[in-house]
Order: sequence, then C-alpha cells, then structure tokens
Amino acid sequence: MSAPPAVADLPGPAVLVAATAAALAVALVAPLMPRPAALGTGAPRPRPSSRAAPVVLGGAATAAVLLGLPVRAVVLGVVLASAVWAGHGLVVRRRARAEAARTAERVRESCEALAADLRSGRPAGPALERACEAWPPLAPVAASYAVGADVPAALRALAGQPGCGDLRTVAAAWEVAHRTGHGLAGAVSRVADGVRSRQATRRVVTSELASARSTARLLAVLPVAALLMGTGAGGDPWRFLLTTGVGLACLAGGLALALAGLWWIEALADDVEAGP
Repeated sequence: MSAPPAVADLPGPAVLVAATAAALAVALVAPLMPRPAALGTGAPRPRPSSRAAPVVLGGAATAAVLLGLPVRAVVLGVVLASAVWAGHGLVVRRRARAEAARTAERVRESCEALAADLRSGRPAGPALERACEAWPPLAPVAASYAVGADVPAALRALAGQPGCGDLRTVAAAWEVAHRTGHGLAGAVSRVADGVRSRQATRRVVTSELASARSTARLLAVLPVAALLMGTGAGGDPWRFLLTTGVGLACLAGGLALALAGLWWIEALADDVEAGP
C-alpha cells in the first residue's frame, strides 16, 4: 500500500478544502460565544472581540496559504487555535455560571435580611444600610434612598448584573408598596419567600442538568479515545489526519462539530436554568 501523499503534493481543491474547513472550525462556534449563565438575569452580549476572532483567524490562515507557508502547519495552527479559543470560552462560561450562582445566593440572603429588619419595625433606610453592610453591591440602593432618589430604579439597575435578577421583583414590590400605601415589610417578605422558592427550584434543575453536561463532555472526548485505540491496534490514524488534505478536513470538521455540540448543550442548559 502506497504512503498517503504529503499535503504539499495534494491538488489545489483538496488543499483549499482543508484550509476552509479549518477556518470553519472557528466560525461554526462563533454565534455561541460564552455568556454568563442567566440565573434570572439578562446576560451581556458577546464581546465584539469574540465576534471578530473567527474572521481574523480565517483571514490570517488564508493569507498564510497565499504567502506560501506550509499548508499543513497553517491548518494545524488554525485547528489548535480554534480548540484553545473555544475551550477557554467554555471555562469562562462555567466560571461565570458559578459566580452568578454565588451572587444569586447573596441576593437571597439580602432579601431575607431586609424583610426581617422591616418586619421587626426598622425603617427602610437603616434596613437597607444593614443589608448593604452584609452585601456591599447594595450600597447604591441605600444611597438612593438616603438622597430621596428612585429606589426601584436603583434596584433594577443592579438587577442587570449576572445573578441579581431577583432584585427586579424587590423593585416591583417596593414600587407597589409606595404607590398603594400597603406595608413594605409584607411585600418584601413575600418577595423573599418567592426568591427562596425559585432558588430551590434552580438548584434542582442545575443538579439535573449536570448529567447532560457531563455526557456532552464525555462524547466530545470519545473521538480522541477512538484514535488512541486505533493506534494501539496497529493502525496509523494520526498520519491520515495530519498529513492528508482529506484528513485535515476531517480533523477540522470533527473539531467544529464537537465544539458546536458542547456550546449548544451549554446554551440550552443556560436557557433552562434562566427559567421563563
């Protein structure tokens, strides 16, 4: 059996397919750039630099090929950069989700502390000051109350941060209590009960989604295990993947599909955790 041809000896179309597939390995996952888990909040949009990364990398790969650099090195570089870029995005998403969950827990504790102070007869201003001592991000809300500004607006502004979405309900309760004359303590207490109930539901949902996320990660690594098994059985799949145009295209396309699958699972899980 003849040895597979080197990349440099491949016909033009095969080289073009390999380079294009490598660029697509990045472009396919570009729409699914990391966004922090919503957890009841509006997550920020992807950064412009994240949107531009696939275009820059694809353009750099095309320019390198046109300048005469070895096609195999260019394609492998793009594939490696794609894997590193997407893997970093997954790590960022996971850390952001954990940070949002910790923030949501602090919001719940602050709501319960504020409700307890109001029920005990403490005025709203001192109650907010005590709450912001336990959780400093509430300081702008306490400052708004102290100067007679719009407290619900300050709460809604803070609710735009990841993990703080439940503060929108506190803002609505505060606004309704002041407009209707009903007791603020009762309204905030009902909100605190609702926040506690929603977070308990989120914890159950997150634990159920953990198995789906683990399964997706396992499926993403299975091709590597198959390649190792093929090598151990006497085959040479790595030479096919790394030294032929078709192999490079398969490598780039497979990586793109695996990363897109991981991103898709993460996006679906984030939407489920965010709730209606």
